[in-house]
Parts: sequence; C-alpha cells; structure tokens
Amino acid sequence: MATPIVEVNNVTMRFNLAKEKTDTIKEYCLKLMRGQLHFDEFFALKNVSFSIQPGEAVALIGKNGSGKSTMLKVIAGVMYPSKGQVTVRGSIAPLIELGAGFHPDMSGRENIYTNAAIFGLTKKEIDARMDDIIAFSELEEFLDNPVRTYSSGMYMRLAFSVAINVDADILLIDEILAVGDSNFQAKCFEKLREIKAQGTTIVIVTHDTGTIEKFCDRAIWLNDGKIVDIGKSTLVVDKYLQYMNGKKSWISQKSMEKLNGVKQREQMKMKYLKNFL
Repeated sequence: MATPIVEVNNVTMRFNLAKEKTDTIKEYCLKLMRGQLHFDEFFALKNVSFSIQPGEAVALIGKNGSGKSTMLKVIAGVMYPSKGQVTVRGSIAPLIELGAGFHPDMSGRENIYTNAAIFGLTKKEIDARMDDIIAFSELEEFLDNPVRTYSSGMYMRLAFSVAINVDADILLIDEILAVGDSNFQAKCFEKLREIKAQGTTIVIVTHDTGTIEKFCDRAIWLNDGKIVDIGKSTLVVDKYLQYMNGKKSWISQKSMEKLNGVKQREQMKMKYLKNFL
C-alpha cells in the first residue's frame, strides 16, 4: 500500500469556554485578569485517527457540531490539535470558509493574484493560468469590481476557480459548494472528478449524501468529535442515514407522547369543569 498522503493520529481538540457572558473583548480581558471567569471544557475532537491515500476522495459526514469542520481546519494547519499529530505529505488548497483569503476592498483580479500567491504560485505562473481561472469562474465582467460587492455565490466561484488551478496535491472543501446555483455546482463536481482522475486527493464536508455516494471512495462518520464508522462511502452513508432516521423517529415519538399527554390533561380539565359547573 502507498504511503498515506494524510495521517491523523489520536487527535484531540479541546476548547475552554467561559461560563460567564461578556459583551466586549475588553470586558473579557478584565474579568480574565481579575479571575472572574470560569471555564468549561469542550472537546470538538476526541482521539481521532485515520489515514487517506493519494488520489482518494474522502467525505467527512455527521450532524452539525460533530467536528467535521474542525477536522478539516486541523488538516489544513489552520488550527493545531490539543493532543495528537497530523502528517500531511503534499501541498494543500483549502476551501474551508467562504471569502477566506480574500480582501474585500481589492478587486476580483487582485484577489486572484493574492490568493494564488498564498498557495505558492509565482506571478508568472498566475499570469499563465489567469485566463483559465476567469473562464471557469464566469465572472469576467465583474473581475475588476471590489469583492465586497460580490454575492456569496460569486465568492464561491472565484475561490473554487483559483483552488483548482494551483495544482495542489490535496483539496479540502467545507460545504462551500452548497452556495450558488445548481448549474455551477454541477460544473464544479465535474471538474473535481477530472482532477481526482489526475491524482488529486480530495477531502470534502457535505450533507449531500447522494454526492458522497457518487463521488467519494470512502466516508468518515463523526459524532460528538469521535469516529463512529469509516469505510466505503455507500456503506457508511447507509448506516448514518439509518441512525438519523431512527433518531428522527424517536424524536417524533417523544413529541407525539408529549402532545397526547397535553391532550389528556386538557380533556380531564374540561371534564372537571363540566362537572363542577
């Protein structure tokens, strides 16, 4: 087996959350210096371990707050784990937060140069790819406008177009493709299939289970910061959907029981009042 391009070993991510509410940074700092803040520990990730092979497409799935986005940020090096180690063998192009790496007062064209330079490209290399970036984004007529005038869908178009043209070994995508029109989303996934066939490793966070089953080789199911299951995408997605449907059924059952209890109490109340009157 080839050497993994990403290795995650016993990674834990712990945050200290203040119990007391503060409205400003100044108030927070003053209370912290005076010892007036008390903290609860929150674990976004707990002893997570897995590896990803070169050229794989892997999905991170789970409910909101399960640790998916935190895991992507740890792989990208945006966040450092409280415990454990992440080894990445290759360059990364992260599409983690919409608009990250873009200056709102700079034009789309200027941001292409800045963003691509962050990924390690020289001006000459960016110039050679500029036409491809513009063509894929379909934003030519808006390219010299400040990006603060862009919609979220336009931000996504520009960010994605840059990321797929920097020749990164690993592409990290966190729900960014959920923004924008369906035609451009389809175009993006077609491009992802193309660069995957060329050997690019892709790690994606999405709630679109259909896309996961069609596009991804494997899926990693996270729940409350822990791995529940990891394996072939179709099998893991099936287990996840069974779990979620079962949970919804349980919630519906509890809601119905509560509703029936309220109805019974109202009926007893009406019966009592009728007898009393």
